[in-house]
Amino acid sequence: MISKEQAVIGSCVELAPGDAIEAFYGNTLVHRGPVTEIAPQHGLFWILDTLTGSRRLLDSSELEIVRLPPHYREVLVGAPVR
Repeated sequence: MISKEQAVIGSCVELAPGDAIEAFYGNTLVHRGPVTEIAPQHGLFWILDTLTGSRRLLDSSELEIVRLPPHYREVLVGAPVR
């Protein structure tokens, strides 16, 4: 469920490194973490996925991307790798 503090992203152009995001496929959360790099010309961006502990390349056209409120950013960046 998306709260008032969260924003659905239509394109990776709306993202910046350090933004905390969640990515959904259908109604299933598949990735969560801070944005590390953006390739807006290709509609792609990288995150440090705190669910898997690895770096992930995401396509903004294939997933529903939700930007989390700023207070999530520090928590996600410092999340331990499993």
